[in-house]
Amino acid sequence: MTSITPTATFEIIDNVAKITFNRPDKYNSVTQDLALTVQKYLARAASNPEVRAVYITGNGKAFCAGQDLKEATEDNGLDLERLVGEHFNPIAKAITSMEKPVVAAVNGVAAGAGANIALLCDIIVAKESASFIQAFSKIGLVPDTGGSYILPRLIGYQRALAITMFGDKISAAEAEKMGMIYKCFPDEEFEESAWKLALKLAKMPTLGLALTKKAYQESMSNTLDQQLAVEEKYQIQASNSADYKEGTTAFLEKRKPTFIGK
Repeated sequence: MTSITPTATFEIIDNVAKITFNRPDKYNSVTQDLALTVQKYLARAASNPEVRAVYITGNGKAFCAGQDLKEATEDNGLDLERLVGEHFNPIAKAITSMEKPVVAAVNGVAAGAGANIALLCDIIVAKESASFIQAFSKIGLVPDTGGSYILPRLIGYQRALAITMFGDKISAAEAEKMGMIYKCFPDEEFEESAWKLALKLAKMPTLGLALTKKAYQESMSNTLDQQLAVEEKYQIQASNSADYKEGTTAFLEKRKPTFIGK
């Protein structure tokens, strides 16, 4: 009996949910099965109290090459309205609403929707040999999966628009320099270094990190006065947490704190 290779995999290691795109022979391009599977895994990570951080990466030479165009252009394939609305938008919303830190470990090319899935994550790191491409203009489309929202906020309007219109291939080193990603690592150090970041986040006061994520998201459309009120609200919530009590107690006792994410 022939086994079917899953299009994405999920495992929990040391309180980190690891989600891996698993179509290496197709540069991890997104099919309906992969999109729905990733949605399921993100929901599982969000609801599981054992999970303290999420780590998204790809198997093989690519992180994710965006939509599988063969599937999209088949006679009986889904139209773009359904592909965007049912496949990519739910993934974008699941990542940005995740009340746990999400690391994108970009192991190779991240193109189109694949690039924007990575850029919506909280911490983005990449292999030195990886690259990012807003590939939409090459086939007459516009950015989706939150690309037109997040990219200008990361690197500025003018640069984001030019990169998107020209479909420039941006190396990981360039992406780090312009503030598109947090860090790039030499290829031989990438897996260990990226994973260490996820493990570190999983041991931190993740409730406070979730509130910090919300505060930063709200700051994108708030005035200063509005944002001061947001900070006050979330600071009160954070100060009522077990992690705040543990953090202050450990500081006063001059020991390392043990956080539980509550």
